[in-house]
Amino acid sequence: RRWAELVPESSWSPAVGASKMKVKMLSRNPDNYVRETKLDLQRVPRNYDPTLHPFEVPREYVRALNATKLERVFAKPFLASLDGHRDGVNCLAKHPKNLATILSGACDGEVRIWNLTQRNCIRTIQAHEGFVRGICTRFCGTSFFTVGDDKTVKQWKMDGPGYGEEEEPLHTILGKTVYTGIDHHWKEAVFATCGQQVDIWDEQRTNPICSMTWGFDSISSVKFNPVETFLLGSCASDRNIVLYDMRQATPLKKVILDMRTNTICWNPMEAFIFTAANEDYNLYTFDMRALDTPVMVHMDHVSAVLDVDYSPTGKEFVSASFDKSIRIFPVDKSRSREVYHTKRMQHVICVKWTSDSKYIMCGSDEMNIRLWKANASEKLGVLTSREKAAKDYNQKLKEKFQHYPHIKRIARHRHLPKSIYSQIQEQRIMKEARRRKEVNRIKHSKPGSVPIVSEKKKHIVAVVK
Repeated sequence: RRWAELVPESSWSPAVGASKMKVKMLSRNPDNYVRETKLDLQRVPRNYDPTLHPFEVPREYVRALNATKLERVFAKPFLASLDGHRDGVNCLAKHPKNLATILSGACDGEVRIWNLTQRNCIRTIQAHEGFVRGICTRFCGTSFFTVGDDKTVKQWKMDGPGYGEEEEPLHTILGKTVYTGIDHHWKEAVFATCGQQVDIWDEQRTNPICSMTWGFDSISSVKFNPVETFLLGSCASDRNIVLYDMRQATPLKKVILDMRTNTICWNPMEAFIFTAANEDYNLYTFDMRALDTPVMVHMDHVSAVLDVDYSPTGKEFVSASFDKSIRIFPVDKSRSREVYHTKRMQHVICVKWTSDSKYIMCGSDEMNIRLWKANASEKLGVLTSREKAAKDYNQKLKEKFQHYPHIKRIARHRHLPKSIYSQIQEQRIMKEARRRKEVNRIKHSKPGSVPIVSEKKKHIVAVVK
């Protein structure tokens, strides 16, 4: 500008025939770089040309390594223990409308309603004589149903009795046999019970609408499909998993496994997918359209798996086992990403994933209900925008470098109780011995005479339609 002011315009105009020179200029509006308040961060222009950042990957690797280490440092998943039951907790149920309310049934016939935010029991009901075998809530959340060893099905109000009123059920159905499980329809006033057979009930009637059976053994669990609500599945003690269609009032098909399945759980996002908790220490994820081969075999427990429940996102599920631990599995992985245990926790009988996908509850033999974080190192409470940005950035870094050996080792490392650790080593030796024997048998046999069976198909005996 000063040069233009000093030299007359006629003297710096281009000569006739001379070419014009183009000059590249940086043009930035200074207003874009002025902070509104002194607390704002100073904006810095960034050039993303990789040649200008030669140490970007090593720097990001170090950040990913630190993020992985800090995740393990802050992994404190245990939140609270709800004590008050005088016998082992046998079943759990979630309130469909209220995140803070859960229901639990014990082996002495007692049902308790808990408030998770206050972490205390708000109501106690002596519901049955003997075990409470099953508990489920109505889809609207106004009432809940229980079944027990006294051959009764009872419906109770979710709200407690008024002043001066006695604690009594709304309805009581007296059955002929012991009911071992119950589940409510997701949209209609219909529920299903299981025992010697699967019964479908209308809430207004004292006799079942229809009864379905396929085989002669007792049925331990029945579950309605949350997506295709007219489908339901059950598992029996004769190693069957049977699928039913409520509209036809007939069984559809069944799959027979090597060992007994304790319970099943449907994926809340994919209508045809369900996961079965088996006595052979494994969980099997099936697609009901092709039952001859499971989609995935989930192997990590060292004792019978007693219960399973899906996350509301449908991407993970949690399993409870006789080996005194609970594990979280991604649906598409055969190994668990997390294992939770405490010194006092005994055989875990039931487990539930809360409806906001943040917490896990489990009930065990020693009369306690435990509350865990679904993500062990997650910070509870309100996060600032900078904390959220840092968390997302660290998560992306961990995903980017997850297969690097050092980071992979730190991320996978878990402390286990000595009993579980020694059983894992023992089972590894047994599995390797079986594999070696199979390889030798194939090697010393006539080619083609010994069939090679995949791990997925090994445990399926038959599919009957």
